[in-house]
Amino acid sequence: MPATPNAPHALVTGGGRGIGRAISAALAKQGMTVTVLGRQRGSLDEAVAAGEAHFADVADVSDRAAISAAIARAAARQPIDILIANAGAAESAPFAKSDAALFARMMDVNFMGVVHSIQAALPSMKTRPYGRIIAVASTAGLKGAAYVSAYSAAKHAVIGLVRSLALELAATPITVNAVCPGFTNTDLVAGSIDNIMKKTGRSREQALAELAKYNPQGRLVTPQEVADTVLWLCGKNASAVTGQAIAVAGGEI
Repeated sequence: MPATPNAPHALVTGGGRGIGRAISAALAKQGMTVTVLGRQRGSLDEAVAAGEAHFADVADVSDRAAISAAIARAAARQPIDILIANAGAAESAPFAKSDAALFARMMDVNFMGVVHSIQAALPSMKTRPYGRIIAVASTAGLKGAAYVSAYSAAKHAVIGLVRSLALELAATPITVNAVCPGFTNTDLVAGSIDNIMKKTGRSREQALAELAKYNPQGRLVTPQEVADTVLWLCGKNASAVTGQAIAVAGGEI
């Protein structure tokens, strides 16, 4: 799918799989030019080959220099209008076994990765007549979550950043929001299911039920449901919506 001239340019971190891939595909389907960033070249190239993105570049969001360079290359190709800060990682452990290194890893990817991405993209966005910054956080950023204290703390930090930056940019055309999915049917959650099976001896169906019970609808959220929420926030009619943390979680929050 060729890029549409003069279409808004959306950049999606962690765009090669899961929620990021669904968001990239939804934006491309709407005629936007989409650049995906991530750590694994293979999945990024697959997104481009499938017509779910137009350009791809490799960068780790926790590496400030690398993400800044990748975003600069994308902005040089076409100024950035939309930033989807989606890249993230999750590790679980009881708090007593969550050492400083685990907290640092979770903060580096889930929080500082968002900071690095926004700081790199914002100068280009400020030159545009329209802008959207959307961080993919989590319901763990809206409430406590046992055994993921480091991850939850990082996602809380993301939401605090979103609310603060929205106020700083309120007099500009740029809105800043967070989307907070509950457990979503992605590779990341599949890893959590494997973890539950390994630690408890439960079957895959039982492990899935353990996660689905957090959603009052009794199921996992789909990546497309998260993507549709992002797509709405990217629309011109959502220009009065800023500084929000929107749960996509079947009533969990």
